[in-house]
Amino acid sequence: MLREASEYPTPALEREAGGGVYSRKEVCRLLKIDSRQLKSWERQRLIPELSQFKFTDLLKLKRLVKLRAENAHPRLVRNAMRALDEYLKQTPHAGDDVQIYKEGRRVRIQIGKHRLEPGSGQMLFDFAEEEIHKLLHLPAAKNSAKMAAQLRDKLEADRWFEHALELEQTGAPYEDVIAAYQKTVELDPKSAGAFVNLGTVLFNGHAWADAEANYLKALALDPDYALAHFNLGNLYDEQDDLPNAEKHYLEALRLHPSYADAHYNMALLYQGSRDFMRAVRHWRAYLKLDTASTWAQIARRELDKLEAATVHTGNRPAKMQLVKAKKENA
Repeated sequence: MLREASEYPTPALEREAGGGVYSRKEVCRLLKIDSRQLKSWERQRLIPELSQFKFTDLLKLKRLVKLRAENAHPRLVRNAMRALDEYLKQTPHAGDDVQIYKEGRRVRIQIGKHRLEPGSGQMLFDFAEEEIHKLLHLPAAKNSAKMAAQLRDKLEADRWFEHALELEQTGAPYEDVIAAYQKTVELDPKSAGAFVNLGTVLFNGHAWADAEANYLKALALDPDYALAHFNLGNLYDEQDDLPNAEKHYLEALRLHPSYADAHYNMALLYQGSRDFMRAVRHWRAYLKLDTASTWAQIARRELDKLEAATVHTGNRPAKMQLVKAKKENA
């Protein structure tokens, strides 16, 4: 893949890479955007609302400027930015070799020789063609033949995985999407991301037992897969299995304390069971992570109700009218 030189920091941005901060005015000047554009991106939740920007924030904005210049859809940009942020929390050293670019209707994330799939957070093989050719034409020894076969299956699995994502995005029939994910896991039984996505398709089709089985397969492969825990929490919550829902939401938060959607659903779970102190704590945590979206408006409304209801000691809090979050981010 060709990389444009503009992906790399300009000398002006390198000036304070060691830890300096930039005002909103400086950011607009350096990136040649106006303040209205910056505010618009904040409202769309493409970037957090900040009064000062670090060097790493500027790099994110440079990627965003490039993607929006290419007319990438805001939803795809937002998903890509979130997936990259989550990945870099676990492997911050990888941030030096990141490229985000538009390819057709998709937004791609390239980290070294691999791709990060924005929807699932799964890493995909993306070797150069020359490297693939070398691997597939190793001497005909037993081990190398096995390795070549495994690589072929992995590459084919990745193609089916992306095909399944395309089918979902274009609203293809339910059965076609399921078949594509099933083909993925048949070729690559260690694809935790495919099991999670398959589970979510089944969840949306109300096939609860099958969805649960696939989420559990993903966790058997990767016990620290926060998204799998979150989606299992949603599944159990939907079935009114609140102890198991709580268990998996909390596990998702243990793995990623800034998992906003998990805080949101935990707040609702505790609020519904009248554990108002814990509900308040999770509403506040959510609002620190999301300040401007529609979900934030709901969170602020529910938090205000709880705080108003509990401000007079001795009074029984009023029953809440809850809005349930359905945000399975597979």
